Amino acid sequence: MKKLILLLALPLFVAFQSFAQTTPPPPANPNAPVVKWDKIVNDFGDIALAIPKTADFILTNVGKEPLIISSVRASCGCTNPKFSQEPVLPGKTSVVSATYNAAAPGVFSKTVTVITNADPNPVVLIIKGNVLPAGAAAPAPTAAPAPVKKK
Repeated sequence: MKKLILLLALPLFVAFQSFAQTTPPPPANPNAPVVKWDKIVNDFGDIALAIPKTADFILTNVGKEPLIISSVRASCGCTNPKFSQEPVLPGKTSVVSATYNAAAPGVFSKTVTVITNADPNPVVLIIKGNVLPAGAAAPAPTAAPAPVKKK
């Protein structure tokens, strides 16, 4: 009998919980800083072994209040991030750079996580490429085709 009462009470409990009031999220600040990135992914292509390469990610504060970068973390010790500690004023830009130390040949993909006051969710920047073995020559960059003149 107790099991029957419990079995009948359980759906009622679930129904009451599903209609419980939840607190609405706080209103969004219309003056909050807004970050705009020039790119999220930087592909180095083929790079030489043991020669560090740096990727620059440019951010612009398109909001109305200063943008503060509170944290920049790399996914591994082979990547060294750098950023300005100064607030980014509205309309101004700043650079987050990531230097990858190519210590082993092969394809790589590393991340740099950036936390700002513009969004509670972090932004994940990606650097990737292919480290050539020692002694292998990097392919020469291909020249862009000559522009065609219109008559």
